[in-house]
Amino acid sequence: MTTTVQAGALAPAAGPAITEPGIYQMTNEEYHSHRYALSSSGARKLLPPSCPALFRWEQENQPAPKKTFDLGNAAHRLVLGEGADLVRIDADKWTTNAVKAEVAAVRAEGGIPLKPDEYQQVHDMADALRRHPVASLLFDPASGRPEQSLFWRDEQTGIMRRARLDWLPDPRSGRLIIPDYKTCRSAEPAALARSVDEHGYHQQDDWYRAGAKALGLADDTAAFVFVCQEKTAPYLVTVVEMDATARRIGAARNRRAIETYARCLESGHWPGYSEEIEYLSLPPWAEIRDTEEYL
Repeated sequence: MTTTVQAGALAPAAGPAITEPGIYQMTNEEYHSHRYALSSSGARKLLPPSCPALFRWEQENQPAPKKTFDLGNAAHRLVLGEGADLVRIDADKWTTNAVKAEVAAVRAEGGIPLKPDEYQQVHDMADALRRHPVASLLFDPASGRPEQSLFWRDEQTGIMRRARLDWLPDPRSGRLIIPDYKTCRSAEPAALARSVDEHGYHQQDDWYRAGAKALGLADDTAAFVFVCQEKTAPYLVTVVEMDATARRIGAARNRRAIETYARCLESGHWPGYSEEIEYLSLPPWAEIRDTEEYL
């Protein structure tokens, strides 16, 4: 089977395009280079409050690494046991030219530079997670493999889809539970519910379970859970699973995103927020405020 890239498609990866469904071993950089295959984050970017035009621009203009992502990436490295090397930079302030050069050199080599307190912080986070009775079992090194790249073809559109699992448990009897590690400001359940809505994690849930099912790794009883850990001491951990309503909404949004992606590829047109004159009203809170004050 071969993949035909339409006129409006994104260019394939530098290496051969993946056309056969399967589990592939590759680096994180290699995985993200396969931009012709739609990912969960890409699907979320295609839908409101974003739009296809923003999706297209970000796919063609990959952002540079941001310092704000270093802590989360470093914690992932320690929890999963795979990823970029962590390098402690023995300076609390990165203002001198010498320290800036050292940080740049680490990034150029693909490492994650950390200040001394950050280096200690991510190690403390990993230690706290290993003490959690559920999270420690979900990421048990003896029972699974980290950073597995899944590629499969959408049956309805023929679009190639992809996902990179934080952790793929080894086949075993009983219900398969696939965990995904998230760092967060608050692991309190109500706060996590807001984060799920804000970041579209219910779509990620459906997307990853769909990939596992398409490749014969899981059946309808499989679960996908988020292992959420706070970034401040005592680094509390909460493990959550989406309910049926959240999963249905996530699946519906994913289907809409896949169909939007297919239309954009076919037409070569990646629309913005709107192509018509939009009629706007004030937000409800503003109407209430000004009605009470001036009318």
